Amino acid sequence: MTRFLVRLLVNAVAVWLTTLIVAGVKVVPFQPPTTLNWVLTYLLVALLFGIVNGVIGNFIRIVAFPIYLLTLGLIALIVNGLLLLLVSWISSLIGFGLVVDGFWWGVLGALVLALLSWLISVIIRPIVGRDRR
Repeated sequence: MTRFLVRLLVNAVAVWLTTLIVAGVKVVPFQPPTTLNWVLTYLLVALLFGIVNGVIGNFIRIVAFPIYLLTLGLIALIVNGLLLLLVSWISSLIGFGLVVDGFWWGVLGALVLALLSWLISVIIRPIVGRDRR
């Protein structure tokens, strides 16, 4: 459970930093936009992205494995961009959350999000530990 919460926080911080870096990726908070609503919105967007990436992303990676081999994994950029657009679409149905301005902003946002998530994980790994229970 602790590992899940740490991963959720890492992804929420990575989404927040991505919205600061990439101009075409934004987050619309709950109304009224208080600090607590911003934090809850980022946590919900991170949770939604984790669920979409874990369920649909893994299914796509398994089904499209030959394409991954053929493109030497570069298709992963496109798939991750599409998954980010899917999260944007789902959160637009809810009425708050992630907003991506277009396909290429989604690809760039997914690339930045992956790099930031990896970097934050590397930084906090000595603090949290490598316990895999």
